Amino acid sequence: MRILLDECIDRRFAREIVGYVVKIVPQMGWAGVKNGKLLALAVEEFDVFVTVDRNLSFQQNIPQFDIAVVVLQAPSNSLAALKPLASNLLASLGSAIKGQVTVVTG
Repeated sequence: MRILLDECIDRRFAREIVGYVVKIVPQMGWAGVKNGKLLALAVEEFDVFVTVDRNLSFQQNIPQFDIAVVVLQAPSNSLAALKPLASNLLASLGSAIKGQVTVVTG
């Protein structure tokens, strides 16, 4: 399973997602690309897109994209705030469905 982390997530969080191929948006050369176009690019190479953008599901028609979207609900996008969500994120990956949003909380 290949996972893409949104650029708003601290890149060091990728180390917490063990057992998967994880890239961050800037690594792919997609920094600054807006959500719809970003998701369209991501479906070509990734199975899951992880973000902290709670509005993504309201701004985009997620079912049109062949990628699972996981929204991390944390007080901020800092590494300290995200790290406690890592185990729940890992647990949710197996049940994340393409074209749907999964919300991960602490």
